[in-house]
Amino acid sequence: MTTTAVRPKSRRLTPRWRDYGRPRELLLRYLLLLLVLGLTVGPLIWQFLASLKGTGEDVFGANASLLPHHPTLRAYREVFSQVPVVTYIRNSLIVVILSVASQLLFSTTAGYMLSKPAWKGRRAVWILLVASMMFPFESIMVSLFLSIRDLGLVDSVVGVWLPGFVGAINVLLMRGAFLAVPREIEDSGMLDGASEWQRFRYLYLPSAWGAILVVTINTFISAWDDFLWPLIVLRSEDHMTLTLGLSRLQSSSFGYDQRVVMAGSVISVIPVLVLFVITQRWFYKGVSAGAVKL
Repeated sequence: MTTTAVRPKSRRLTPRWRDYGRPRELLLRYLLLLLVLGLTVGPLIWQFLASLKGTGEDVFGANASLLPHHPTLRAYREVFSQVPVVTYIRNSLIVVILSVASQLLFSTTAGYMLSKPAWKGRRAVWILLVASMMFPFESIMVSLFLSIRDLGLVDSVVGVWLPGFVGAINVLLMRGAFLAVPREIEDSGMLDGASEWQRFRYLYLPSAWGAILVVTINTFISAWDDFLWPLIVLRSEDHMTLTLGLSRLQSSSFGYDQRVVMAGSVISVIPVLVLFVITQRWFYKGVSAGAVKL
């Protein structure tokens, strides 16, 4: 009895574009992506180019061009000469450091406790946290200001930081990341005699590194870019943050110059862009890993 070898079926190679759809659909996707890119990044690029224009070039109007004819850094020198930018950056960094440290401390510990199923009232606390996210900041800022005033923290960097020392969204994000950790990992730690703190420190935190990075980036951006709350709390120039201090460039006392205002805006955005470019790879992984679970 003879046997014949079965020849494997040849795999038909398909063009790469078939994995994404038809050419028209692929073209439409790229056009939409370019549109979104232009709407998001376009204003920032325009501000940067406008800040490089000389005094004889128009920023707005029919005669204004996109590219500067004679690029110059005069506007950036004017920013540093008109306002104490170094003082503003120092105050903003203090607020950012305090905010990131408190958010990481309380969001990780609170998220870890909410991920544990062995205590009553856990779901009620989770519902309260979700409900607190429904109220905008503007609805509670008056009561927050009265509390800060009673504590004697008006016109201080601590008064800017204290209302944002922990956020419900970060707690829920860390809770979702800890829920994704397999139960078998904790059981193995308990069998090895690890305490609650040791399991949290050596098992859960390394597994939720992506979500921790997301909390860090979100806290940095919100604390650095915050304008409304510092405007309410701060009074003196020595305590102003960068975003609030640079807004003084629009006042008539400094001789309102559109190029200088654009340069101040670019300066305030640079740290956020640098941080996001460095950590973008881990940022998107952390968003998916820390999805909120019921």
